[in-house]
Amino acid sequence: MPHAPVFHAEDLADFVDASPSSFHAAAEVARRLQDAGFTALDETDAWPEAPGKHLVVRDGAVIAWVVPQGATATAPVRVFGAHSDSPSFKLKPQPTTGRLGWLQAGVEIYGGPLLNSWLDRELRLAGRLVLDDGTEVLADSGALLRLPQLAIHLDRSANDGLTLDKQIHTQPVWGLGAPESADLLAELAASAGVDAARIRGYDITTADAARASIFGRDHVFFAAGRLDDLASVHAGVVALAKAADGFDGDHIPVLAVFDHEEIGSATRSGAAGPFLEDVLERIGIALGGDRGERMRALASSWCVSSDVGHSVHPNFPEKHDPVVQPLLGSGPILKINANQRYATDGAGAAAWHGWCSAAGVRSQAFVSNNTVPCGSTIGPITATRLGIRTVDVGIPILSMHSARELAGVSDLFDLARVAEAFFTGTEG
Repeated sequence: MPHAPVFHAEDLADFVDASPSSFHAAAEVARRLQDAGFTALDETDAWPEAPGKHLVVRDGAVIAWVVPQGATATAPVRVFGAHSDSPSFKLKPQPTTGRLGWLQAGVEIYGGPLLNSWLDRELRLAGRLVLDDGTEVLADSGALLRLPQLAIHLDRSANDGLTLDKQIHTQPVWGLGAPESADLLAELAASAGVDAARIRGYDITTADAARASIFGRDHVFFAAGRLDDLASVHAGVVALAKAADGFDGDHIPVLAVFDHEEIGSATRSGAAGPFLEDVLERIGIALGGDRGERMRALASSWCVSSDVGHSVHPNFPEKHDPVVQPLLGSGPILKINANQRYATDGAGAAAWHGWCSAAGVRSQAFVSNNTVPCGSTIGPITATRLGIRTVDVGIPILSMHSARELAGVSDLFDLARVAEAFFTGTEG
């Protein structure tokens, strides 16, 4: 494996480790882009009218953009969209529970995790604590919890079909003792360096505590938690930081990282909410534009919605289209669905292949088997909200929605290369 893809994957490993929750991911995106010269703005402040590199964080979402010198109110935008959340478990109210001498955490299922993949792994608790004065603090417990599986001796049929009760069997252990003698929130507060008595609210989820790994023959594989969709977020951050250096194009590059994609996106920080529309409108206002000029800008704009897709699985080939079978290590994927569960159309496909050609990257197509329901992404939502031309893409992976997913090292790097060509306006 050439050095550059491995270096990119190692950097992704650092990014995933720093992003155990959507709030951490948004903070890490902001930190990296600020290191690259971007200025963080507050939504409650007046924003600068001068050209520059800026970002704004809203809860677990972040949007960053570059306004070049000479940009006008009709300058189109090029949005690379991804999401910061992943399937997991979320802390319930009164989360300190337990029985029979075990301390347990009361959790609720978030999104659609592959439940059995979360068994017998050390887990982190991470997310946002909201204090009595409204201050928001990030917390990360480190390895603290585990969902222990029942031994085969006590369930002889486990290998014939494991069924987990979503309430009874998904409450992780985190210590020994009586629940009334422990306080899980106090553990989190200590990790954040705050007084537990000051906590008035929280948004805390679980994450696999193990670090990412590069492995396989010729180091072709990359395994980590939360690749759906931190792989795309990381590619977008790397690409925007590079594209922004000395950028003087006639369009405005935008990175849009949304939260809550795994539960439908219908929140203030999700793709179905107003966040991207708000930011684009404020960019247009700063450029002196009226509504008509903003509509003209959107009419000539593009959105690339990047999320993971399915690689053909060697043990379950019947689950895939018999002809269109993307494979790890063979390039990013163009996602197509006749019922527009993906937003790609003919114009989007042509544009995508042009950006891939400009980046020197090969691409694969993805389409579902007709008997297997197709998921969806932020792509159709963004296209519907803004009327912007949108194409759905990503990388092929195995074990989607597992606590630990599998990607190809070269695909991760190639996605960032295409994203950079998209941001810079390089056409093939």
